[in-house]
Amino acid sequence: MIVFLNGQFVPDDQALVSAFDRGFLYGDGLFEGVRIFQGQPFRWAQHLERFQRGAEFLKIAPPFSSEALRRFAEELIAKNRMPDSLLRLVLSRGVGVRGYSPKGAERPTLVMSLHPVPTSGPPQRWRLVTTPFRLPADEPLSQFKTCNKLAQILARAQADAAGADEALLMNTEGRVVEASSSNLFWLVDRAVCTPPLAAGVLPGVTRAVVFELCRTMGLAVRETSLPLPKLYGADGLFLSLTTIGLAEGVSLDGRPLARSAVVTELNQAYWNLAREETA
Repeated sequence: MIVFLNGQFVPDDQALVSAFDRGFLYGDGLFEGVRIFQGQPFRWAQHLERFQRGAEFLKIAPPFSSEALRRFAEELIAKNRMPDSLLRLVLSRGVGVRGYSPKGAERPTLVMSLHPVPTSGPPQRWRLVTTPFRLPADEPLSQFKTCNKLAQILARAQADAAGADEALLMNTEGRVVEASSSNLFWLVDRAVCTPPLAAGVLPGVTRAVVFELCRTMGLAVRETSLPLPKLYGADGLFLSLTTIGLAEGVSLDGRPLARSAVVTELNQAYWNLAREETA
């Protein structure tokens, strides 16, 4: 595997970052995951827009322009011969003085790598669990994929221990927010519902694609908060994420969930759109 590290293409066993890099020490950085179809990144502009906003918020200046990153990404895909994959982009503040102060960290670290992903097909059927970990409502950092993801990591570890596929988290107001690595949707009749961003939700790129598809398919979209007990009675539940598009929830905390043909319709529409835009 070839990895892009600070302007160089190197074998993965040579893609080394300092033990004093602030991304390692404090999670002081950002990441993005971009789905690659047919050798082309899907929704690159949206991913890079969120990435750049996050870098500005954290006051980390990326060492390369968005145009250069796109060229490097395409070269990385070609070198690894991975036309269907996940591109992971990581930016850290780099090495600085010891302590939380970012003073002296003037050379950010930027890494891009590629990873295998499942091929297209029917939506995966996931068993879900709820967890006690809470995400803060009205948190500005939730707008970005920062490298601080301990709540999500611990939630996912709990799901793994329970033999589940994904974990749901609530916010500090007791409302269901999202899953550890995906946005949450549920169905009421044929209306597609999802928590509002102010609840502490990551503005997922695939989440936005779902909104577009709903408009095209004539499905109503509602952004609304929901307490956990009402989620058990939804007419269907699904998650959206960059790696696989949509995943259908089939159980929650061991309780079977209602299933809806709408999830399959949206999943197929997602794959069709991805192929069309990257053809």
